[in-house]
Amino acid sequence: MAPVDSETSRDTAADPLAGFSAATRAWFTTTFAAPTAPQRAAWPAIASGDHTLVLAPTGTGKTLAAFLWAIDRLVTDEPPPDPTRRTRVLYISPLRALAVDVDKNLRAPLGGIVAAAERRGESVHRPAVGVRTGDTGTDERRRLVRHPPDILITTPESLHLLLTSRA
Repeated sequence: MAPVDSETSRDTAADPLAGFSAATRAWFTTTFAAPTAPQRAAWPAIASGDHTLVLAPTGTGKTLAAFLWAIDRLVTDEPPPDPTRRTRVLYISPLRALAVDVDKNLRAPLGGIVAAAERRGESVHRPAVGVRTGDTGTDERRRLVRHPPDILITTPESLHLLLTSRA
């Protein structure tokens, strides 16, 4: 995901949604009244390619602050031609329960943005999300290796297994 130019960065300071695609802006503005403070602060930094740490209380939109830029690009950009190199977002969760929550919380924006794009007549990619934890069954683990998702949510232990074995 390429950094944006300085003009786009200036635009996002005035309008935090300016750097997103029309479909993402349409979905967001019909779903929420306005971006939260963590979202307004995070999106320009993420868009410019900066390392970004979002610290905010529960319920302030941190998941969307962290993921919306990537979701926007996953929907609007073509997936890599090699399907075995498809994973472009890796979320490492310290807890299995949090991994499941993040997966659940990504479904609405993913579906909403794709639907908004389709209503606009735009051809888009439907990003796949996969969760790999210690509870993931053997068949699902094999499927994740054969057909990697665009977004992989995992725990440190499961990531270690993914990187060091063929499990």
